[in-house]
Amino acid sequence: MVMITSRIAKLAVQMKLLPTPEQAAALAATLSLCNTVANEVSAVAFTRGVFARQKLQKLVYAELKARGLSAQPALHVIRKVADAYTTLHAQIAAGLLGGEHSRRRRKAVSKPIMVRADAAQPFDDRCLSWQMDARTVSIWTVHGRLRSIAFTGEPGQLKFLATHRMGKTDLVHRPNSRARGDATPTRHPAATGSATRCERPGSKLSRSRPRS
Repeated sequence: MVMITSRIAKLAVQMKLLPTPEQAAALAATLSLCNTVANEVSAVAFTRGVFARQKLQKLVYAELKARGLSAQPALHVIRKVADAYTTLHAQIAAGLLGGEHSRRRRKAVSKPIMVRADAAQPFDDRCLSWQMDARTVSIWTVHGRLRSIAFTGEPGQLKFLATHRMGKTDLVHRPNSRARGDATPTRHPAATGSATRCERPGSKLSRSRPRS
């Protein structure tokens, strides 16, 4: 999905990836590893009581690199975890989870935050690029850089993606998802990007940028 981040709202443009079986396997393995280590980072944050991104980075960055993540994906994993705890703590401060002794709040703070195995993973322009003329993307994976992954989308969204600067992109897995105008469901991963976001079949990409 391609997303535009505005000062007021975030618009999403969804692109559907059309990977080969080998490319789809690499994308799935990338999401799996990123989310597996995200849960490990979350456990460290919870156990050590360290939730600030920079402090958490000092604790886990080397281990993430050793697990096979390159620099930017590792930083995005850490940021994803830190942001999740920031959201949780903001909800607690706002009373959205009830009072100090409420069952809901006690449950929320009793264990580390966990993410799904196929949860979205952010990418930036150093890890993912769009080739609009060829209608392909190039993306970092745990199996190396994949180039020439085809993508498709609704004509208006394709035009929008082509005319706006790319920003952060999310890779999303949506089994049996369909882009508009595509009659065939796919089980492949999807990519989402925003104008920065985009998506792929089964896989999706999203990107964002400020709206004027």
